[in-house]
Amino acid sequence: MSPDLTLVLGGAASGKSVFAEELVASSRKNRVYLATSQVFDDEMRQKIDRHLKQRGNGWSTVEEPFDLGPVLARLSPDQICLIDCATMWLSNHLPAETELEQAQADLLEALRACPAQIVIVSNEVGYGIVPDNALARRFREAQGRLNIALAAQADLVVQVAAGLPLVLKGQLP
Repeated sequence: MSPDLTLVLGGAASGKSVFAEELVASSRKNRVYLATSQVFDDEMRQKIDRHLKQRGNGWSTVEEPFDLGPVLARLSPDQICLIDCATMWLSNHLPAETELEQAQADLLEALRACPAQIVIVSNEVGYGIVPDNALARRFREAQGRLNIALAAQADLVVQVAAGLPLVLKGQLP
């Protein structure tokens, strides 16, 4: 049986998105890519273009940087949704001065209520040094709390390092 919620963790450029895409592509369900990034510069546009090319055809793409709940509520049991990524979602909320605890609670409830299978990608940011400024420390702490909550709710948690998956919770389908 496939897990209802899968969390794929990893550092920057660890291969987590590629692994998550392959996991979703191996499903026989209709694929939805829920993109949380916002384009503010050419570098981000190029990264998104690389991701689109890498994914190839066969995906429906929805862009939503803030409120994932309505998108998830519209999905159906015959779909599988890749949310890439929780880190960008959180990064969008910090400068917007969103009430993070409520936003996280709303996200977790939307994930729980979603009728589709979900794979969510998130960065593991806790391995580095303590950041030297308050905003970076706030982000690191919020990302850690978000990852803990997602992992607690997930049926399957996989950490990817150097392109290699390590199952932390559950079993790969």
